[in-house]
Amino acid sequence: MKRLVLRTGVRWKISIAIALVGALIAMALSLVVHNAARVSMLDNARDVQMDRVLLAQRWYETSKNKDPRFNTKLNDRTLPKPLQKLMHEKRRGSYVQDGHQGPPEIWAAVPLSNGDVLSLHTQFAGRSATVMKDLDRALIIGSVSVVFGGCALGVLIGGQLSRRLRKAAAAAGNVAQGNTEVRVRDAIGGVVRDETDLLARAIDALTDALNERIEAERRVTADIAHELRTPVTGLLTAAELLPPGRPSELVRDRAQALRTLVEDVLEVARLDSASERAELQEIALGEFVSRRISALNRHVEIRVVHESWVSTDPRRLERILLNLLTNAAKYGKAPFEVTVEGRVVRVRDHGPGFPEALLREGPSRFRTGASDRAGTGHGLGLTIAAGQARVLGARLTFRNAAPEGTTPLGESGGAIAVLWLPEHAPTNTGSFPMMPLPG
Repeated sequence: MKRLVLRTGVRWKISIAIALVGALIAMALSLVVHNAARVSMLDNARDVQMDRVLLAQRWYETSKNKDPRFNTKLNDRTLPKPLQKLMHEKRRGSYVQDGHQGPPEIWAAVPLSNGDVLSLHTQFAGRSATVMKDLDRALIIGSVSVVFGGCALGVLIGGQLSRRLRKAAAAAGNVAQGNTEVRVRDAIGGVVRDETDLLARAIDALTDALNERIEAERRVTADIAHELRTPVTGLLTAAELLPPGRPSELVRDRAQALRTLVEDVLEVARLDSASERAELQEIALGEFVSRRISALNRHVEIRVVHESWVSTDPRRLERILLNLLTNAAKYGKAPFEVTVEGRVVRVRDHGPGFPEALLREGPSRFRTGASDRAGTGHGLGLTIAAGQARVLGARLTFRNAAPEGTTPLGESGGAIAVLWLPEHAPTNTGSFPMMPLPG
């Protein structure tokens, strides 16, 4: 079951978070203000209602005309029960009765000396209701303004953080591609010392530690290979002096293999040091590949789809093609095909294909395994080819022609190594504009 992944930026996450917090705070404050204002205005309305009833009581008790004034009533049967209870206790009071479909109703009542009850009943409307509506409208407008203001603030803050993180990611990507001179801390810039700055410093420290370790391993490998060159050369010379015979042939063969291994290790060390520079020449790629591969292996099928002139190092290009063909001949199956199309060179065999580890991670030196195409080798051939491609400013990719089991014989369609030569030649510093590759 495929897991659903939602991709969003830090900017929008911060904006949404600030907007939600602002909305909750605005809503809570609006409710508090609304309720406080309503309670205050209702209390004021009750006081006003009580003053009117008391005024009506004095008028009623001092006047010869015993008619209630100011819209008051005597012994109103609809008097709420809480006020009826107060009247039985000979106490005056006021009461707010919530209307089911309309505004609240304000009651006020006082007991008279003759035992009657004088009461006044009005609705909470008019100017008070208008004031509450205006207050609610102002609270809504203020809440919406707070939400939009929070969104804008979140976009501003999140955008700045997002830009710093993107710069850090781009710088880290450059470091991963081998540009160890890039400093993530310098790339993000700014004077703010926040978590992004700590992350950048940690990445720079990690990069320095890895570079030191890689450089130490490279020096050790180069020193060991260099020290082995002299005794191996002597061993090979001594093997040539042995009398003819099968044992002598085995000794010479193994001595030659050891010498090749030492030379390969030295070449890998030189490539790792990034000190190699290409000696450029203008060549017709199709003609060059056809001529050199025919000299290396006459059984290779060569096809030039489109001729192109390129500026490259012929010696390094020949080294790449030799290693690719050697790997195909050793671990693949015939027929072997080389196709030149513009600046692209493809080398294909019809064997079991590249192992998954190589397709996923690329060539790795000294990787062996029973299921690996390089299971009986040292893993240096493709490593050297990839390193020489980097010196040329090219890119070497690996893929299989078809998944396993799709051919009539039940085997994969073979391994394909593709060399993408750059549109522009490398500069004196070894840098070059990479050509865009198809997705």
